[in-house]
Amino acid sequence: MDSNEPNASRRRIIKSAGLTLAAAAAAPAFAQSGAKGTTPAAAPVPLVNPQERYKKPPFENQSQPWPALASKMNPPPDHGEESYRGSNRLAGRKALITGGDSGIGRAAAIAYAREGADVAINYLPEEEPDAQEVVELIRQAGRNAVAIPGDIRDEEFCNRLVNQAVNQLGGLDILVNNAARQYGHDSILDITTEYFDWTLKTNLYAMFWISKAAIPHMPPGSAIINTASVNAWRPSESLLDYAMTKAGIANFSKGLAKQMIDRGIRVNAVAPGPFWTPLQVCSNASPDKLKSFGSSTPMKRPGQPAELATVYVQLASAESSYVTGELYGATGGTAPL
Repeated sequence: MDSNEPNASRRRIIKSAGLTLAAAAAAPAFAQSGAKGTTPAAAPVPLVNPQERYKKPPFENQSQPWPALASKMNPPPDHGEESYRGSNRLAGRKALITGGDSGIGRAAAIAYAREGADVAINYLPEEEPDAQEVVELIRQAGRNAVAIPGDIRDEEFCNRLVNQAVNQLGGLDILVNNAARQYGHDSILDITTEYFDWTLKTNLYAMFWISKAAIPHMPPGSAIINTASVNAWRPSESLLDYAMTKAGIANFSKGLAKQMIDRGIRVNAVAPGPFWTPLQVCSNASPDKLKSFGSSTPMKRPGQPAELATVYVQLASAESSYVTGELYGATGGTAPL
């Protein structure tokens, strides 16, 4: 998800609370999708060298105005449209996902629907073409799809977003705060107050407002999942404000988890490394950086959103009832601090 791909230095353990094993156990959920995508897979996915599973750099030079569309990227990201097959692990659940039109949010939306959940997605009005593709995929899985466009930088809209999701889904027990603003600058001297405010309101304020509005509606057993980043502990020199917000998301998630456990609500965060999403082609990245995106990881390529789907499913699932306050790294082998 991020343009930051630093070299290994000091290490710090990122707890996964057994999620690596749980995600591996969930691997048979990936196969060619069939009718409505909810029947358990007949056979596991064939073993493939993970370095070779998806396209490696170099990528062609490309850029889009903010916010970019996944449908215009080359190569197009894989969100699991053709590969994710569910097994009713989230049957009857009700999920709200911000940034659900593309990237990691889209992969989570597809996986949740194919695991039996009804899904509401939020996105910017300019992202409507991508969003309608997701709505159709959710409906093809036989689930209720709710599309709620709007700008989460506005507190009043965040409150309306939650209320609309609750009303149209008939409840809410999964919240994925995923939407993000990322725009690179070479120096702090180049970051205007307008850009700084845009990033913080999208990445931090909205997460706070939406979580605060959602929690009173969420019953015991619910889950909140926030999207952090490798930038939380390895900040890119060109993503100063973005990296700061991702560190804040990690800290917020751990603190909120302690508050919410007495309500029976689990809170966790996912920290992706470089993932091939629309953020990359509208983030002011240099052509050379975009061309080589993901190449400095041990995996030698960026991740694809579909490769994170099982992580978001596992963290939402009641199977992870003892997992809260954790930061789950998915960085293609880049060592944590």
